[in-house]
Amino acid sequence: MIVGLKTQILPAGEAAVAAAARALAEGGLVAFPTETVYGLGADATNPAAIARLYQAKGRPAFNPLIAHVGDISAARQIARFDTAATALAEAFWPGPLTLVLPKTQDCAVADLATAGLDTVAVRIPAHRIARDILRVFGGPVVAPSANISGHVSPTAAAHVHADLAGRIDVIVDGGAVEVGVESTIIGCFEEPMLLRPGGLPRAEIERVLGRALLQPPADAESDNGQPLAPGMLASHYAPRARVRLNAVGLEYGEALLAFGLGAISGIDAASHVMNLSERGDLDEAAANLFGHLRALDAKGARTIAVMPIPDEGLGEAINDRLRRAAVGRE
Repeated sequence: MIVGLKTQILPAGEAAVAAAARALAEGGLVAFPTETVYGLGADATNPAAIARLYQAKGRPAFNPLIAHVGDISAARQIARFDTAATALAEAFWPGPLTLVLPKTQDCAVADLATAGLDTVAVRIPAHRIARDILRVFGGPVVAPSANISGHVSPTAAAHVHADLAGRIDVIVDGGAVEVGVESTIIGCFEEPMLLRPGGLPRAEIERVLGRALLQPPADAESDNGQPLAPGMLASHYAPRARVRLNAVGLEYGEALLAFGLGAISGIDAASHVMNLSERGDLDEAAANLFGHLRALDAKGARTIAVMPIPDEGLGEAINDRLRRAAVGRE
């Protein structure tokens, strides 16, 4: 692994976009903001660059990556769209939706990025800086979250720097992201399947499709097998601290990740308290989730107790990330 690189941090703008595109073309690694979280980009057609990305993140090579493209024409060059996929793309792209689709015969995305699958995960991000980089670079860019694999995902450039400084070439600082959880992933198989809840709620997708989404097989999220899509390892998005879910009372010395203004017993014993959304707003909670987990982890909390969060709208994605953060730590 190349460690000890001088990682440039560049404020978002025309010069940063040009530098990012140049680094990608040279096989470098570039972190940049999307509307969901910060992504760590590499040329999707360059196996050596993708191998560097896996090494920098410490990411299992069997976990596939999402190819980000600038427009639907570029997406159709690497993936085959059926009627359902076309409807979803037209309704929600650019935006926080990833589609897992069959590869085209001449798909340029390297096999290393698709983990040897005959499908490719693709999306068009909505963030202006991300799209500018894709436009100037002119090709697909794989971009998983810009953090050490398994750590809490980054929603600000400082989070990226904390994990990856010295391992990557460029960080484009575009400020805090808007959505705060990763994209929703839909597998466009014989029937559309929800592979990962995310920044686009299930109900909006089902409204466009006119039918319910299938759930993945029970064994699809094992840490021992090959996942169907990015972000499906059971233990993922994890802080160092133990995470205790659905807490209605606090044990002495625990940190509290609160939601809303509901009462919780033992709060006076909390080592630290952060609230995802005092007004109980799930959009605000999603935007704050990873930043608050990182902040409580940085304070040295041994356990982070999390108040119950409604499993509706973006709450489904929030609870999905929290369950993964808690695997092996409960």
